[in-house]
Amino acid sequence: MSVVIIGGHDRMVCQYKQICKSFNCKAKVFTQMSANFSKQIGNPDLIVLFTNTVSHKMVRCAVDEAERCNADVVRCHTSSKNALQEILESACMQ
Repeated sequence: MSVVIIGGHDRMVCQYKQICKSFNCKAKVFTQMSANFSKQIGNPDLIVLFTNTVSHKMVRCAVDEAERCNADVVRCHTSSKNALQEILESACMQ
């Protein structure tokens, strides 16, 4: 399963990737918007939006890409390790 995490804190990027690896998921993490952001997302199975730490423009771009590639979108207000673990537990159970 491939996961794209949008938002969160810069210092947590390695921990986000380790959590995804523990669930056998490949992860890309974007804490800030780059110039060609929509092209970097790719075709993930799941997009996690940490809405507290992300701009509205990034959210709109991510949702548009999710519709294009039929990815599931999960929005979470907190960007903690526990929140990501709960999201991945429920996503991997399906």
